[in-house]
Amino acid sequence: MANLTIRKLDEAIKSELRQRAARNGRSMEDEVRSILREAALQSPSAEPAPSDELERAELTPTESAAPGSASPRITLIVGGGIAAYKSMDLIRRLKERGFEVRCVLTAAAQQFVTPLTASALSHQRVYTDLFDPQSEFDAGHIRLGRDCALIVVAPATADLMAKMANGHANDLASAILLASNRPILLAPAMNPMMWNNPATRRNVAQLVRDGVKLIGPFAGEMAEAGEAGVGRMAEPLQIAAAADALLRPAAPQPLAGKHVLITAGPTHEPIDPVRYIANRSSGKQGFAIAAAAQAAGASVTLIAGPVELRDPQGVRVIRVEAARDMLAAVEAALPADIAIFAAAVADWRVAEQGGQKLKKDGNGVPPLQLVENPDILATIAQRQHGRPPLVIGFAAETEHLIDHATAKLQRKRCDWIVANDVSPATGVMGGDRNTVHLLIRDGDQIRQEAWPLMAKDEVATALVQRIADAIGSFAA
Repeated sequence: MANLTIRKLDEAIKSELRQRAARNGRSMEDEVRSILREAALQSPSAEPAPSDELERAELTPTESAAPGSASPRITLIVGGGIAAYKSMDLIRRLKERGFEVRCVLTAAAQQFVTPLTASALSHQRVYTDLFDPQSEFDAGHIRLGRDCALIVVAPATADLMAKMANGHANDLASAILLASNRPILLAPAMNPMMWNNPATRRNVAQLVRDGVKLIGPFAGEMAEAGEAGVGRMAEPLQIAAAADALLRPAAPQPLAGKHVLITAGPTHEPIDPVRYIANRSSGKQGFAIAAAAQAAGASVTLIAGPVELRDPQGVRVIRVEAARDMLAAVEAALPADIAIFAAAVADWRVAEQGGQKLKKDGNGVPPLQLVENPDILATIAQRQHGRPPLVIGFAAETEHLIDHATAKLQRKRCDWIVANDVSPATGVMGGDRNTVHLLIRDGDQIRQEAWPLMAKDEVATALVQRIADAIGSFAA
């Protein structure tokens, strides 16, 4: 029975089956089992299957749950912590990636979120009780631990991890984890003191030795007033990406063995100890390019101006403030195979920074003499020694986009320019979407590519792929 593939049924039948399962508080698979049992009992010629054969059939993983199938199934165990509310968003994020999600809520988790919420988001029955007669008639805790491609525990509390490390199985969640032969991904979340407690550290070390995968925890503020440190659960998007990486075939890594140097964000040029010259750059595009390059296998150094963005996973991040600091960091990070200058570096700074805050004293506006900042893109593109084989600049313009970008490409002597219109009406500065034109130097000619409106992470992925396609021709 468990080998029935529900996803191959007609959509109208699936819809009716889904509604019937919801009315009866069952999963769709359990509802199919119930229908088949009723049909067997009503059929006079039907012979009941021996109980041991029935149990073996029930415990056979379904096709949809097999690793690598079109729609892998994930068993999501939600532990009891304030971060449990994020797990509701995690359900949606996993489903967006094509996963089927079954939820298990511990007793403590139900103090923060309800089974009804998880059921509404997952479109599946939610499991809460080890001794539930509706699921345990066929060893439901065994089925939930094996009839899936992956188990995700989010939040993974100190208590749950202690049970796992020491082989306890006194509730549904711990019984599933002990009985499973599937990969397990934990997203720990707890108070920093609990995370750093020697007992927790021993348990984590044991789980890692047992082959359990972890994502996080990360540093940040806690729910408790005045508490901060390492203990925040990874964000739902990060957990979904980690689950995807564990289950999907390994993505090609066309930039493996390459060092990619990227700048991102604005620079702050101090006027006095309080004020500074800046711009509206958020750094989102540069950070997205860093993440995409890392995913393509590159070793990535990201030199970032003052931005409120988290470091991309697996990327070396160097934080700077002013243009001269950024240039020094760039030169120190060389050599590189590819250099991408996405930062919106301030063109000018004040010649003499005030030692104290400038005051209004009734004598008019104080004179501010401006001097040019170093041109980081031109400095690197025109190096005689140690120039990266591929140097890419960005041109953020408000008018005459292609003309200005072309002039910049020729003046700075870089290889490519990514040009984008940052007029206020576009919403590019600080936004999540971008429309770019790629200008490529090809001998004495300049080729242009106009890209459609895309999310900034999509622009990043497309740019990295374009780099991977072309990098051979720039090899030293």
